[in-house]
Amino acid sequence: MREITYVKAFTESLMQLMAEDEDVVVIGEDVGFYGGVFKAFDGLFKAYGERRVIDTPISEMGFLGMGVGAGRARVTAGG
Repeated sequence: MREITYVKAFTESLMQLMAEDEDVVVIGEDVGFYGGVFKAFDGLFKAYGERRVIDTPISEMGFLGMGVGAGRARVTAGG
């Protein structure tokens, strides 16, 4: 059995999930270009682009609106 960090396992599982289902998106603060805290989303932006890996401002009301809109559009949140 190979040994990897929790963050690397998370990143790999999210990559696999997004490869299998094009409706999965990642929305969050610094998850896009910078890869998020501890680089947990590293490589996702390059692999899936700005339409599926979306950086947001620090705004809880904005997250709420995006979540409601995504739910109504039947978009699946990954991660």
